[in-house]
Amino acid sequence: MRHAKSQHGFSLLELLVAGVLGVMVILAALSLFRIGVLTATTVMQRADTQQNMRAGIEMMSKDIGLAGAGLPIGGLQLPTGGASVKNACNQAGVCYLPINVYASTGDNMYGIMPGYSNGVESGATIPSAPAAVNDSITSIYCDYNFPLTNFTFSFPTNGYSATVTLTGSVAGYPTNIVAPGGLNVGDLIFFQATGPGPGTGNQGSSSSQTASVVAEITGLPSSSSSSPWTVDFAASDALNFNQSGANSLASAVASSGANLGGTQIQACRLEAVTYFLQVPPAGGTVQSPRLMRQVNGLTAVPMADNIINLQFSYDVISSTTGLINANVANPIAAGDSPAMIQKINMVLMGQSILAYGTRNQSMFLATSVSAGNMSFCNSYSWTTASCSN
Repeated sequence: MRHAKSQHGFSLLELLVAGVLGVMVILAALSLFRIGVLTATTVMQRADTQQNMRAGIEMMSKDIGLAGAGLPIGGLQLPTGGASVKNACNQAGVCYLPINVYASTGDNMYGIMPGYSNGVESGATIPSAPAAVNDSITSIYCDYNFPLTNFTFSFPTNGYSATVTLTGSVAGYPTNIVAPGGLNVGDLIFFQATGPGPGTGNQGSSSSQTASVVAEITGLPSSSSSSPWTVDFAASDALNFNQSGANSLASAVASSGANLGGTQIQACRLEAVTYFLQVPPAGGTVQSPRLMRQVNGLTAVPMADNIINLQFSYDVISSTTGLINANVANPIAAGDSPAMIQKINMVLMGQSILAYGTRNQSMFLATSVSAGNMSFCNSYSWTTASCSN
């Protein structure tokens, strides 16, 4: 007779061992997958954050590197005797910084205007920032990309008028004046005129005087207007540049000798560029702090998102020793003149735009920019006269 073969299955112990081994393999695979996802997320967060910060710091480096270009050595005296001249405000009356006047620097406009602990709009708090201090900075320079030297400014000869006649001989005039990239209401125009003395200019000798003033554009003609055009510098402007006090457009035009009716008149559009942080109000589409850029009397625009800390320090030449004081956080409080700033050290801290659960990546980016157009001091053979301040 044929006998049936016995067939043996797995025992319960074998099944348990196999099951445990299978679970261990699955858990190991899940752990590796999770580590891979976290690593990829971290790399993506850091790459996005670094790219975001680099965009902001490169723009700041460009503007700060031009600081002082075209300005008189030692800065420019602003109008005095009336309301304080404003900085970082727009035409709607919105002032972005808690301290927004030049009075802290003696009503002088320098190529670099430090803003220690004055760097968040409306003094708002950024909870995720590791330091309580956030700074602002204003870089001021002539915009040589817009050649106002191709145009002629005619000023009234008898007394002050808020209207200046503008004529030009370049292709596209007059429509190119108000074309994109052209003049805007709120722009600052720097006039420098040289004529026979005596006069009210702050430079020159008895035989030649120079008047240097800044005025804010309050009105422009339409593109259909015929030449010559008139540009308005009316009083009660948003930034208080157009007033009748000393060192103003009014006093320079009305004075005899070295006024803006002199034999040589140079004009350029100033770029007074301020960087600061803004915390958008709750309920908006953007909630994270961001780096803002504001020019002259125009509306500020965002440069980079999720910037939570902005700090500056300065390498300044001491007016008493002629030596460099490095990494001065608040040069004005330290008694140093902004005209003697030689290098600007920037630290920008960003936070990842996208969070993985509660995980955010934060990182710093630091650089230094030399202010090549600022004052010079020969520290190797230092005397009071060897420093141009």
